[in-house]
Amino acid sequence: MRSAAMVLGIIAGIMGIFVGLFGWGWVALSTQVPEANAWLQLDNPKFTQFASFVAPLLCIAGGAMAKTRALWGGIALLIGAGLFYAAFGFNVATMFPIGFAGLGGILAIAAGKPDEEKAHF
Repeated sequence: MRSAAMVLGIIAGIMGIFVGLFGWGWVALSTQVPEANAWLQLDNPKFTQFASFVAPLLCIAGGAMAKTRALWGGIALLIGAGLFYAAFGFNVATMFPIGFAGLGGILAIAAGKPDEEKAHF
């Protein structure tokens, strides 16, 4: 389960980089072009920029940690999935990063009996 969490987390992070770039550009466009802010309708642009950077970072780091520190990696993956959902909602662009990070986080935390001899609980 740890290997699956690792792969899912890294894939979610790579996909999330593209979502984050789009989100960051979305905020930049709304600040540079005031007319665009009317149709973009950003509620909290600073949070969107924060989540655009931190969520993919947490997914990749959580996936990388899932093999040796499954509990920490799983928590990072679940926080990353939550940030994607809070900033962008569940839509066609975010369904796979949210799904992969969420499933990877659940699998990492559920790996109570570790592959190695050290437990994480």
